[in-house]
Amino acid sequence: MGRWGRQSPVLEPPDPQQLQQASAPTPILPPRTFMRQSSITKIGNMLNTAININGAKKPPSNGEASWCFSQIKGALDDDVTDADIISCVEFNHDGELLATGDKGGRVVIFQRDPASKAANPRRGEYNVYSTFQSHEPEFDYLKSLEIEEKINKIRWLQQKNPVHFLLSTNDKTVKLWKVSERDKSFEGYNTKEENGLIRDPQNVTALRVPSVKQIPLLVEASPRRTFANAHTYHINSISVNSDQETFLSADDLRINLWHLEVVNQSYNIVDIKPTNMEELTEVITAAEFHPTECNVFVYSSSKGTIRLCDMRSAALCDRHSKQFEEPENPTNRSFFSEIISSISDVKLSNSGRYMISRDYLSIKVWDLHMETKPIETYPVHEYLRAKLCSLYENDCIFDKFECCWNGKDSSIMTGSYNNFFRVFDRNSKKDVTLEASRDIIKPKTVLKPRKVCTGGKRKKDEISVDCLDFNKKILHTAWHPEENIIAVAATNNLFIFQDKF
Repeated sequence: MGRWGRQSPVLEPPDPQQLQQASAPTPILPPRTFMRQSSITKIGNMLNTAININGAKKPPSNGEASWCFSQIKGALDDDVTDADIISCVEFNHDGELLATGDKGGRVVIFQRDPASKAANPRRGEYNVYSTFQSHEPEFDYLKSLEIEEKINKIRWLQQKNPVHFLLSTNDKTVKLWKVSERDKSFEGYNTKEENGLIRDPQNVTALRVPSVKQIPLLVEASPRRTFANAHTYHINSISVNSDQETFLSADDLRINLWHLEVVNQSYNIVDIKPTNMEELTEVITAAEFHPTECNVFVYSSSKGTIRLCDMRSAALCDRHSKQFEEPENPTNRSFFSEIISSISDVKLSNSGRYMISRDYLSIKVWDLHMETKPIETYPVHEYLRAKLCSLYENDCIFDKFECCWNGKDSSIMTGSYNNFFRVFDRNSKKDVTLEASRDIIKPKTVLKPRKVCTGGKRKKDEISVDCLDFNKKILHTAWHPEENIIAVAATNNLFIFQDKF
């Protein structure tokens, strides 16, 4: 069995003498010639359950922030199609826009409600701003492989004018999208008709002065660049450089560097593919540029290591500058050690001094100046260690949980099962488990901390570890870059919470 799990397209088959695994056949997607409507935009283009939390009751003050329900996006019915499942969530650099991608290849952008921002206290409410089909299902006839339209990652470029730009990617292709507003149109042209057809010059008998006409606000999303045909394996990460001119895209074995203006050429900066694929021992799981140093990037591997590379040292960064790895505790060694040590996500802090990495059972904070061990380790769901065998059988052990920083680098957040998500305060060293549940979408709702009982007598507010629903999982989360507003993706629903002191 490979160190990275069995979901990578480049893995060797598992040992049949070990655990028997069942592989589900890949569903064949029917061709579509129109954009399906996302569950986020159903029921009048959007189900927007906005709750006024001004009158929310405060829990006993203990100096910590309590989280309150703000909004939920998406249909609340239990009949969820696979295409409506949210696959990524991302705030832009000022938090005014929030983008989600789903398995149907759609991108939905939400804009912060100006009234909620101006309210006292400020509220974190968002309305649908734009919806567009980013990717379509494709088929690779040379390899007889179906390419899903699922959006794997979304990354925003910094805004330099009223227009917004974002990158979105599926397994093979990265696209640059331009999102702009238009509230004026021009009419009265001399050389073309109102429907856009070019007029015969012989029919132009009088000179007209074109006029500007006010129209309802129209938000347009148009593809500006398509970066394709550079990855043999599935793309798992994209990251925009701090110079705002280049970005990287990473798959299981290679990392490529692109220029935003050049679509037909990319530079391979990391290649860990061995000459003999039977000697393959690890794959790349995530990659990200440094937030301020344009020559520095990091990437994580299925072996549980993080490598920091400096592009100034060599054109091909196969030799890393630093390697971050924690020695394994011999007492926790088991058959599943290699799988649960695989890093599913890595994020550099906003200051650029620290980074967080998420493996299956914990989240770790690293100082870029110290490679030997993390400076902080937070267990996410340690109570699942005793259930690793059953989690392997139902494939949950291969779930890829993401993690994120808050704007001040003082707190971190990541997801878990049963629609639980965890928030860790680095200053107070306190943590809380919260639940993104439809039961809380009521006015004046403050989220109650949840606790998991591992054995013995269960208290009233606790839930037994045997009662956790592993089909409900929080894989994708995002934190507003300037305020305590968080977005949590739970299947086809997007929950938005904000703090209340």
